[in-house]
Order: sequence, then C-alpha cells, then structure tokens
Amino acid sequence: MHITMLSRFAALAVFAGCLLAVPAAAQEPAPGAIAAARDMLAAKGSMRVFDAIIPRVVDSVKNSLLPTNLNVSRELNEVAAVLTKEYDAKREEVSADVARIFAQRFSEKELKDLTAFYKTPLGQKLVREEPAAIEESFQRAQRWADQFTETVMSRFRSEMQKRGHPI
Repeated sequence: MHITMLSRFAALAVFAGCLLAVPAAAQEPAPGAIAAARDMLAAKGSMRVFDAIIPRVVDSVKNSLLPTNLNVSRELNEVAAVLTKEYDAKREEVSADVARIFAQRFSEKELKDLTAFYKTPLGQKLVREEPAAIEESFQRAQRWADQFTETVMSRFRSEMQKRGHPI
C-alpha cells in the first residue's frame, strides 16, 4: 500500500480515536475556542487530510454493490458521481467535529498562539515539509522493520533449532 495512503488512513484512525476519546459528558467548548481551533486547523492545513472522506465512502459503497450488480455498473458510477457532489457539504460536519476536539484539548489562547506560529515562515515551512518528512520516516521505518524482521526470524530459527525444533 502506498505510504501516502497509509498516512491518510493513519490520520483517519487518529481522527476516529480522538472522537472516541472525548468523554460523552465533555463540556462544550466556548464558541471563541472553536473558532480559534478552526483558524489553527486552516493555518496548518490539517483539514486537507479529510477532503477525500466523502468520495471514499461513496466509492466504497459503490464498490460493495458492483460485484452483485455488474449489469448496472455505468449507472452505479453515475449515481456515485451525483452523491459525491451532493454529500460534499457534509465535510463541514467533520470540520466542526475536529475543531471541537481541538477546542476541548487546547485553550483559546493556545489555539491562537498555534495559529500565529503556523502563519510564520517557520510554521509554513513545517506545513510544507512535514508530509514529506513523515512519508520518508514511514519508508525508512518500514525498511528498518523489514531488516529487523529478518534478524528476529533468524534468531527464532536458531533458538528453536537449539531446542530440537528446526523451523
């Protein structure tokens, strides 16, 4: 699976985890804190990660219907295009939830400070460079894990052979 796709899935998993981690009785943050969270997320460009949610969900449903409805695949594709456009506005629900999550975890002042940082040249550089740095980190970590797996497998075989169980 491509690293960018893994990054997106990881971001979605983090988002889902954040949603689940908020206690049901959590106090609703002040409107100013939510607005500050939206500003910070916009300055950081964080919401781009969720841009593909609607098309992914629509495609997933369409693809689940295709195997048993091959004779209407053209129509399913047409409906998918219509639904993707129709439901695009639902991204606002995700945006509102994410802003609320951040507003529950950071004060309004902290969010404003973060926004100010992300608007600085260094903050903008972080926004530009972080995705590539994370992707390269995942690639290197995967190569390391692959090599380490070979080391661990070799040790398992060696230890099991000592115990009379060649693997």
